[in-house]
Amino acid sequence: MVDVVITGTGLHVPPAAITNEELVAAFNAHVDQYNAEHAADIDAGLTPAKQYSSAEFIEKASGIKKRHLVEVTGVMDLDRLLSRCPEGAHGTTEEPALQAKMALDAAKQAIAQAGLQPGDIDQIICGTALLQRSFPAIAVEVQHHLGIEGGSAYDMVMGCSSATYALIAAVNSIKSGAAKRVLMVNPEIFSTLVNYRDRDSHFIFGDIATAVVLERADLAEGRDHWKVVNTRSFTQYSNNIRSNYGPFTRLDDGSMMRKDMFFVQEGRKVFKELLPIVTDFISKQLADNGLTVSDLARMWLHQANINMNMYAAKKLLGREPEPNEAPTVLDEYGNTAGAGSVVAFHKHRADLPKGAKGIICSFGAGYSIGSLIVERG
Repeated sequence: MVDVVITGTGLHVPPAAITNEELVAAFNAHVDQYNAEHAADIDAGLTPAKQYSSAEFIEKASGIKKRHLVEVTGVMDLDRLLSRCPEGAHGTTEEPALQAKMALDAAKQAIAQAGLQPGDIDQIICGTALLQRSFPAIAVEVQHHLGIEGGSAYDMVMGCSSATYALIAAVNSIKSGAAKRVLMVNPEIFSTLVNYRDRDSHFIFGDIATAVVLERADLAEGRDHWKVVNTRSFTQYSNNIRSNYGPFTRLDDGSMMRKDMFFVQEGRKVFKELLPIVTDFISKQLADNGLTVSDLARMWLHQANINMNMYAAKKLLGREPEPNEAPTVLDEYGNTAGAGSVVAFHKHRADLPKGAKGIICSFGAGYSIGSLIVERG
């Protein structure tokens, strides 16, 4: 069986950003407007008044200070509180669509870091929590605009485990002999599914794109090699993270702004139910590979919120983690859906020596968990 190595990563960050303070100003103005419009029902006890948010509340609850979005003016518009479609978002035959454009920027960085040319790639997998469209595949569009002829490309959706599931699929493709070099792209546009009228979730998500090049180890010539020691995945059905938005939305009259058409979660249930599953999953994966958590130099965990990250790291380590043991990127980017653990890996691996081991793990809706143990070569 051939070994598989990660040889390059890339990161695209949308230029538009919004801070907690800016987001709170828009949300609190909405609260004033809503409470004034529903004053009679609120006074009669028929409708609960909406409560203010605050930058302090957001940072304490999530660790997030700002997030990058594909479009911010609509989010700040009191009469809209929803991103506007960016100009040229849908692309043309000559120009890539927004999600493909994000992926292409990250992909070119990853390919260059791996010391390759686009033509060296023979498979592209686009893993994302939310696709801009169903067809043609975003991955095929990326393949086209990279000028890659031959090979294959496909999309896959697996919620917040999308990037790690796509990485696992890439590893399996190389090990099976179906491909020699695979490009995983992960363009996340989850802010478009956020309900900016909801105090509990209006601040969570940001947009970003990551890319990772994986190669057959005996072919890799780049400087930065990370051998994939083991991969593992897990799913268990849960309704605690959900959105009903989809093809039936246009058939369901009046549904467009209904709450269930946005991201909805039972946060406390997710925390209570999913995290024990995650920590047990990682412990078993390590044990099955003759490892313990003390053998890991770093844990690049899913960037859901700071409390979930620290709970998981503390549970695994049996103590409070040092900042470099389980680095977070939440303060700068927010929860970036499937991208979080890959962003952490991209930004926080350069200091590790040869032989250092780490784990790239994401988890979320489904429930789902995707995890890769890696070792620096």
